[in-house]
Amino acid sequence: MGGFHAITNVCASGTVSVAKIRLQSDPVEARQKESLDELFSENITAKIIRTAQKHLSHNNPPSQYPHIVPQTGQDVGKYVSKGIDFWTCGFFPGSIYSLLERVIKYPNRLRAKDVELQSLRRTLERLGKTWSDPIHGESRLTNTHDLGFIMMTHMKPRWELFHDEKALNTIITAANNLYTRYNSTVGAIRCWDELVWTNAPHIRGMDENFIVIIDSLCNLDLLFYAAAHSGSSRLSDAAKHHAHTLIRTHLREEPTMCRQGFSGMLYSTGHVVSFCPETGCIKEKRTAQGFDTNSTWSRGQAWAILGYAQTYAWTKDETFLHVACGLSEYFLLRLEMAPSCVEIHCADGTTSGRYVPMWDFDAPIDKEGLLLRDTSAGTAAANGMLILFQALTGLGRYDMGKRYLKAALAIIEETISCSLASERAKLVTTENKDISVVDELEGSAFEAVLKNATVSNNAQGYAQIRDHGLVYADYYLIEFGTQLLRLGLA
Repeated sequence: MGGFHAITNVCASGTVSVAKIRLQSDPVEARQKESLDELFSENITAKIIRTAQKHLSHNNPPSQYPHIVPQTGQDVGKYVSKGIDFWTCGFFPGSIYSLLERVIKYPNRLRAKDVELQSLRRTLERLGKTWSDPIHGESRLTNTHDLGFIMMTHMKPRWELFHDEKALNTIITAANNLYTRYNSTVGAIRCWDELVWTNAPHIRGMDENFIVIIDSLCNLDLLFYAAAHSGSSRLSDAAKHHAHTLIRTHLREEPTMCRQGFSGMLYSTGHVVSFCPETGCIKEKRTAQGFDTNSTWSRGQAWAILGYAQTYAWTKDETFLHVACGLSEYFLLRLEMAPSCVEIHCADGTTSGRYVPMWDFDAPIDKEGLLLRDTSAGTAAANGMLILFQALTGLGRYDMGKRYLKAALAIIEETISCSLASERAKLVTTENKDISVVDELEGSAFEAVLKNATVSNNAQGYAQIRDHGLVYADYYLIEFGTQLLRLGLA
């Protein structure tokens, strides 16, 4: 289990500190350093800029936003888009603004060669605003719980980097509209109005059903942020109630499972719960994207890790901290328990891949031997663990903090090692000081940064979207690198 040994070796050396990540020269640690350096590579910036420029053709101002990049078939290597009203629209402008923050605040960490810094900054500013501006109008939505994903990824940096009052107002408007979906009897925010996109019996009727999904935990950040800036405690109170409710209804205690070095309860997660809106009682539990109702869909587990880590950061309620740690431990344990076939043998004699999660921790390996992974689950979970590192370090629990930092680094390192698209791009500054993008190998292009993401593989779903590049897998990879910079860790 090469990935596990990588963590053990780094942990034993004591070389990871709040001030700096220091990696020694043995093959595993050298590979980790090389992979982590990729977080700041010209390739990532070039791919985001190329997609931003290319997909404005016949789409300016944007109404269609990058979503998935097929690895096979007719559209191989090219982004397939979704409409602006789809829940993923905010991730692509979010990637642009995460890179723009690096250019503004950490210019010495850029790896781009032969690119004029001011030109790069101007290009990212222009493209970021172009892709973000149309989303202001989505703040009016009251038919979705996903306003956090839609808004916070890019409107928050617009406010924090540029003091953009309109962006802050959009965040507050979106939060108030999200609040309209809160039901105090259930103690939660309605997520879906109906569940109709699988072959299982549909759940219809908002008067009889109140559907809540585990993903919703990541939208609470919007409510907390808006409450802090507007003084509206009803927003933060609703977010806290929602988070407490899902501990009871969506999290499953795993008392028979333990992971060395952690003495608390481990938690797995379910995906969908339908409540009676009048009584708050649970009517039924399901999955929509995982393997089955009782399995642990890896991205659902990741959403819970990230959501509860964010919720603790806002509330300082240690209930949420304990839960986030227990969710992380279960996620890591299931990675370590995976069969040996998940490992890829590297040229240096080590292995990699154990820390790139399968799409569902309980799904059988494909009959044809396909290891169906979900890189978006890994990158989202790693971001949550980075928040836990910061939180625990702030509490003086340094050993536990480093535990999650090292785990997060292992996930990102192996994700890059195993799933970074080999088709690379680079930046070029023209004579007019404009930024353009070319393939490193002419004719070899793949628009996403990562491969091997799975949106859904539920056998009862009307469509299985698997083994693709995915806009939010890339966003969480980029945001992880930017967060390392914010923490002084890279």
